[in-house]
Amino acid sequence: MRPLITPMHLPNSPAALPVSRREFLVRTVGSLATVSALSLSLPQTRAATAKQRGKRVMAYVGTFTPGTPTAEPYNTSPGNGRGIHIFELEPATGKLLPRDVLVDDTSPNCLAFNLARTHVYATKKGSGALGSGAVSSYRIDRATGGLTMLNTVSAGGAGPTHLSLHPSGRHVFVANYIAGSVAVLPVQPNGELGAATEVKELRGAVGPKQAASAPPGSFAISGHDTSHAHMIQPDAAGRFVIAANLGLDQLHVWKFDERAGKLIENDPPTVSLPRGDGPRHFAWHPNGRWLYSFQEEGSTVAWFDYDAASGRLSARQTLSTLPRGFTGSSFGSGIMVSPDGRFVYAANRLHDSIAILSVAGNGALTLVGEEWTRGDYPRSLNFDPGGNFLFSCNQRADAVVAFRIDHETGGLTFVGQYTPVGSPSVIVFLELER
Repeated sequence: MRPLITPMHLPNSPAALPVSRREFLVRTVGSLATVSALSLSLPQTRAATAKQRGKRVMAYVGTFTPGTPTAEPYNTSPGNGRGIHIFELEPATGKLLPRDVLVDDTSPNCLAFNLARTHVYATKKGSGALGSGAVSSYRIDRATGGLTMLNTVSAGGAGPTHLSLHPSGRHVFVANYIAGSVAVLPVQPNGELGAATEVKELRGAVGPKQAASAPPGSFAISGHDTSHAHMIQPDAAGRFVIAANLGLDQLHVWKFDERAGKLIENDPPTVSLPRGDGPRHFAWHPNGRWLYSFQEEGSTVAWFDYDAASGRLSARQTLSTLPRGFTGSSFGSGIMVSPDGRFVYAANRLHDSIAILSVAGNGALTLVGEEWTRGDYPRSLNFDPGGNFLFSCNQRADAVVAFRIDHETGGLTFVGQYTPVGSPSVIVFLELER
């Protein structure tokens, strides 16, 4: 773990002034004491670990494949992946053991399970009639973890880069980066996908190329040429759906009509982030009341209070995920909240680090450390089902690496293992009965 870093900003305050080592330690201990009061406590995470004993844990890694570059204009090199790579996790060590590869040359780059874990869905570059973008459905063999493709439908736009499922399991939401659109796809009883019930093109004023919150000397300029939907996900109840739009510097919010599969503008319909910062991904706290948005070009995390009754987001805090005094370019990417709700982890590309932020009892964040990713361009992060390891998909390094989590401090320790995967984009986990 790299040296601790002093907090960059506190809620409703200017940038923090330099503090002594003694002062910082006092503040850090106080912050951790506050965090320990969260309702989702550490023993629950350990209980989850015990619960998974006797189960096999499978890992599925989505990749970018040759001839299908990523959507971002600053990262257009062809991929090196072969499709969906399947591994089995050693829960004690974090090692990934290769089991199979579902060969697919259309870059299955984002994967999401249904709630029952019987099916998995993948965004990909379309081919033939679906050349603008596609989503495929796969049935999971619950005995072996193997995948069988059921069908493929249009994503409703070019460059699908993220998808998620409604809690009911009856709809898939898709964010189309190149098209700047989002779509709703119905899920049939057998797990197959139907044609979109809704496609919304997101339009508005494009933000400036220079991020308001970027470090000095930054040339982290990516998607401020047009509208770019980068992520879409419903809240826990499925009443509202939120999408991050990098090009417009906004979070879009809709009410969801589950019966019709339609998105209805909320009031207000959008929430703005600082101009040019480029919201990419967001993560919910386990309590469902806090949302953390990660800005790609600004390299900042913004904390919002969320009102589940109205779908409204209220900005509370913004802070950098880069070391104090950092200058130059870095692109924020994946963000995760630990299962116990005590820490937020955010990946910095080019800086190639995972920022570690502690969560106070009121939801506020403090940057407490960082860990080198052991590889180039960490695109996404994820936890194993037991919450003991954090995995980083190092896209340009062609490897997935694992870190053991210290549940008391949030610190990460590299386990010393590199899993070779060409251009990994995402990793998701599935428990199977032995």
